[in-house]
Amino acid sequence: MELFETSIVVIGAGVVGLSVAKALAEGGQDVLLLERESLIGSGISSRNSEVIHAGIYYPQGSLKAETCVRGKALLYEYCASRGIPHKRCGKLIVATHPEQMDALQQISETAAANGVTDLQWLTQAQALAMEPELSSVGALHSPSTGIIDSHQYMLSLQGDFERAGGMTAFNAPLLGGRIDAGRVALNVGGAAPCQVRAEVVVNCAGLDAMGVLANVDGYPVAGIPPIYFAKGSYFSLSGRSPFQRLIYPVPEAGGLGVHLTLDMGGQARFGPDVEWVDRPEFSVNPQRMAKFAQAIRNYWPALQEGMLQPAYAGVRPKLSSQGARAEDFVIDTPEHNGVAGWYNLFGIESPGLTASLALAETVSKRILNR
Repeated sequence: MELFETSIVVIGAGVVGLSVAKALAEGGQDVLLLERESLIGSGISSRNSEVIHAGIYYPQGSLKAETCVRGKALLYEYCASRGIPHKRCGKLIVATHPEQMDALQQISETAAANGVTDLQWLTQAQALAMEPELSSVGALHSPSTGIIDSHQYMLSLQGDFERAGGMTAFNAPLLGGRIDAGRVALNVGGAAPCQVRAEVVVNCAGLDAMGVLANVDGYPVAGIPPIYFAKGSYFSLSGRSPFQRLIYPVPEAGGLGVHLTLDMGGQARFGPDVEWVDRPEFSVNPQRMAKFAQAIRNYWPALQEGMLQPAYAGVRPKLSSQGARAEDFVIDTPEHNGVAGWYNLFGIESPGLTASLALAETVSKRILNR
């Protein structure tokens, strides 16, 4: 088996893995990016709402809040500098019943604590003036929420990474490895199996982040957290979107509720819902459409039969089970796991796309200054 040596290995070429690999390569490091699929972003990075989040919902001081707010600024700047399609379309968080106004107040206070100071209160009439098809008793307007072409974004990250000297290996599944005298030896499969030795490994494998560790000899099994899978389906809208902005209901347990998002072409889609599953799978059950329609009609009563069609599904890697308090992002470092040179990113769900550059900034600083 051929032996390949490098300074740093990043596992997983999703949006976070690409961002981390780019930051490390631009920091002058010799970086190999391993991806088991044949394309970048083939997993959950290509199965989300493509929303640039403002940083509204997350607990003050949490890594989600800090990296979302910081990441939003970095992402808008990056998109503008690279010509990546994006739009600050804004969003409305709507109360459809008077008893939900207290929840909007709590959202407003959380956002302010996170440094999101641009939220605007809207009366029923003001919300209707902005979005004439909307049914609500009041709303919060988030002007800094936006949308992005996530695929163009990831292609740009890949280009920056490779221009900085990084190398991407596709069809390169990680079969196992071992911790060996301060270095890590990884067994990589595919058409050209090899062993890779590195000083640093950054595990950005998303849904498989825990599975990666289970096959590495010498990694402390007790330090591998459990993972839970929350599937979210999306349905697209046939015809023209009735809204110019994103429309979000008051959040529900496990997610942000069935909301309306837009792609860069103006096509509307609804989702995700929350379905706890035992393993990742990405089919969309058409029978979920009725529940979607019921939720959508709370804020858009004009939705008619036959206007929805199955689109796609994503799966969130959760660190807490159904009904439990939502866990924060985790950046697991050698100081925590006891393995020299090994870093894990656990539970990177929403707002991971928005937070990607900020997460990369945080991780790369720790590694470059180690």
